[in-house]
Amino acid sequence: MKAIFDDRQRAHDPKHFMANGQSLPNPEQPRRITVLSAAAVQAGCSFEAPRDHGPGPIAAIHSPEYLTFLKTIHRRWSRIEGASDEVIPNIHPDRRTASYPRSAVGQAGFHQADTACPIAAGTWDAAYWSAQSALGAVDALLAGERSVYALCRPPGHHAFGDLAGGFCFLNNAAIAAEALLAAGRRPAILDIDVHHGNGTQGIFFHRRDVLTVSIHADPIRFYPFFWGHAGERGAGEGMGYNLNLPMPRGTTDAEFLDVLETALARIAAFGADAIVLALGLDAHENDPFLGFKVTTAGFARIAAAIAAARLDTVIVQEGGYLSEDLGSNLTSFLTGFEGG
Repeated sequence: MKAIFDDRQRAHDPKHFMANGQSLPNPEQPRRITVLSAAAVQAGCSFEAPRDHGPGPIAAIHSPEYLTFLKTIHRRWSRIEGASDEVIPNIHPDRRTASYPRSAVGQAGFHQADTACPIAAGTWDAAYWSAQSALGAVDALLAGERSVYALCRPPGHHAFGDLAGGFCFLNNAAIAAEALLAAGRRPAILDIDVHHGNGTQGIFFHRRDVLTVSIHADPIRFYPFFWGHAGERGAGEGMGYNLNLPMPRGTTDAEFLDVLETALARIAAFGADAIVLALGLDAHENDPFLGFKVTTAGFARIAAAIAAARLDTVIVQEGGYLSEDLGSNLTSFLTGFEGG
């Protein structure tokens, strides 16, 4: 399988994030790249760098106001006397229709949904090339590859059109789907990260041209809490084009595979001719976030079931955090997909 990655994605090196009122070491580290790339090579992948598609495909998903913020906020933040090294908001608007502040502090609160998406000097470059890697995978698919792996880091599925969150800044899966749509394809996004892809849902919630399907831990007691419930089916023209399949904590291989059948049946009903697979490996039983209990062997079975749909597939890396099993999980998934 061909794989796409740009080394500039290492530039984002976050130190902290806030959880349960504490400042903790950030688990979305550049070392994930080292582990994941080695695992992909072990699965038989050959890597190449993406070309620079420019800002246009990114701006097709994200507002110019938000992109300006991402590119400039760290420099502006650094001018504040006593400011932290990383941009972390301390105030948020009570509604998305609130007036737009000029202050760097106010804009951070407006464009960062939570305290798990700190912005440092290298964040924009890394996020930009993460998105370009997803676009490079689309290029390869359109050139005739049946499946391509995009090592996207930082991840993207919690990023809305004008809002960062949950370690995510640019929504790589949405950018890839939009590029496929522009090329005349009919894409569906299938998100199997243990966390709901709330940003992806938000981007397409009122649209009918991209189907969004997510299997994830029930948000009633799990991040992102406010999105991902079964009743969220889309709105307006998008009604019925979003499917959430929340599962209980501790979901096993067999339970995951059972609900995956429902997800794939909906994708078939949509008439998709391509899948953008938002691949989270954090559903593993030993992932630090402890949501599901999918095994390493289970990832191969999940991959084989998706591959059996016989649809061109862009595999976009989402979550999956540093543990002894992270690399083995990716190798298992990619090997299972090729075998399927």
